[in-house]
Amino acid sequence: MTAFLTLICGLVIVIAGLCARWPWWAWPAAFGVLLAVAGAALLQARRRRPVIPAEHTLEPDLPIPPVERWEKIVRNVALPSSSPDYDFLVTALVRWVPVDVPHGAREVSGAGLAVDAVLTRAQAITVGQPPQRGSLVQHQLSGELGTMQPDPSGRVLAMAENIQVTLSDADRERLDKLATVRKDEAVWEHERKWEQSKRAYLGDDVLTSTGSAVVWWLARNDDRVDKAVADIGLLAQLTSVANDKPVPDQLRRYVDDPRTEHSAEEAPFVEPYDEQGEAKDTTLADDFLRIMDEAGLHRGDPRRALFLRRTAEAARAAQMPMADSLERLADEAEGPYREPAPEEEPGKADEQEGDEREGDDSGGFRAL
Repeated sequence: MTAFLTLICGLVIVIAGLCARWPWWAWPAAFGVLLAVAGAALLQARRRRPVIPAEHTLEPDLPIPPVERWEKIVRNVALPSSSPDYDFLVTALVRWVPVDVPHGAREVSGAGLAVDAVLTRAQAITVGQPPQRGSLVQHQLSGELGTMQPDPSGRVLAMAENIQVTLSDADRERLDKLATVRKDEAVWEHERKWEQSKRAYLGDDVLTSTGSAVVWWLARNDDRVDKAVADIGLLAQLTSVANDKPVPDQLRRYVDDPRTEHSAEEAPFVEPYDEQGEAKDTTLADDFLRIMDEAGLHRGDPRRALFLRRTAEAARAAQMPMADSLERLADEAEGPYREPAPEEEPGKADEQEGDEREGDDSGGFRAL
């Protein structure tokens, strides 16, 4: 750079001397000054240059020292949860940085201090969380342990990364079963309370009397008054059963069936079982009486005697042993309604009886 500037300045002096027509003695003086300035610049640059150039002080062949990493992986460390006997299993990468200490301080294990500090901070969070919230605890630990903080001794700054929180397979199965049972129990409890409320509503409000039952029915079916009137007997029976009381006399006419308005004396029923629940020995005539009772031919009905009479005639024509029993029952059924036969001549009576028998043999089944 000094030589280049000296050459440029020499050319400038030559051009200036030619244009100004310097005398001969001015040329050596100008060039002498120029050389003196150039020499002074070279001496000054040499004083600032180091003895050994900077490019010769590098040592590229020496190995680069490895960067020291203060980290340790902890796996499946059991930390307590809010439920006894259920622990979180925590896996994390613990990182730490040593802190400068005074000269002469005791040597410590940075890894042990860092791991203990991280687990202590993690336990303060897990102990207040239920074991079912593993994913939530994992995110909470990631946020809490993501900053460097000093351990209680003040020798290291510790933090944790790549945190994973899990449960053992057995604990997970137990928690799933308990959750299912609690849900089912809650549903059953609600259903039981709903059923109790419904029973109390029906028993203490709706079915307290027949009138309240009818009003309740009308409130639910206000457009079917005729149906409400037709169901008064049914509602009266429901009200009586719900309160363990007989149907009131004023409502009896809505309950009784006109087809069964007969006393026990008019419509006897042959019970086929005794008090011990064993079957009784009944005759064919008893079974026939029960069939007529169920068909609506009760005692006092003229059709009962007629039916028995026709059946007895058909049984006699078929030579069945029950004919005599049926005739006796027919006589009992006629009772006071039987009109006495008019007095007739013996011969004529026998002749008429024979005609009746012949008619019975030929047309008894047809009449029946």
